[in-house]
Amino acid sequence: MGDFLRPEVRAFLIRWREVLIAGAAALFGLWWALSGVGITFWMGLVILAISTAWGFAAVQRVRFAQDGEGPGVVQIKERRLGYFGPLDGGMMDLDEMNMLELDPGTYPNPSWILTGMGGQRIAIPVNAKGADALFDIFAALPGINTSAVLDVLSRTPDVRVTVWSRVRPLLH
Repeated sequence: MGDFLRPEVRAFLIRWREVLIAGAAALFGLWWALSGVGITFWMGLVILAISTAWGFAAVQRVRFAQDGEGPGVVQIKERRLGYFGPLDGGMMDLDEMNMLELDPGTYPNPSWILTGMGGQRIAIPVNAKGADALFDIFAALPGINTSAVLDVLSRTPDVRVTVWSRVRPLLH
């Protein structure tokens, strides 16, 4: 059965599986809403709304994900991010993060540059193993525009770009 699909088709289905499942759930909710009466109608609308939001988020995650063949490993546990690379690494709490940048000049791949309140910096290659989980971490940052993050990542600029920075309250 494993030889039934070509490897590139199998890779496509695996990459887009969450979007496909959300689409199937949306179709099921739409069918219930159109054919149901009473509570079934309302349940269909609820399923349709939830699966549509889920599908939108899944498409964003797919756009953010890279191949995972880059150097190092990213670990996330309870709002604490860790990167363990061959030459450097570090740990940073999400609440201590001050700035997020994309640096296309790092070798061999572009990297996310995370700057903490104390000035510590962590450079994480965009295609490090587990880096696809960074999208959920970045989405939790206050005031971030996730579509801007995806746009910067898809067009890979020539210079370092600040994607997000913490707004500092004025004291006067």
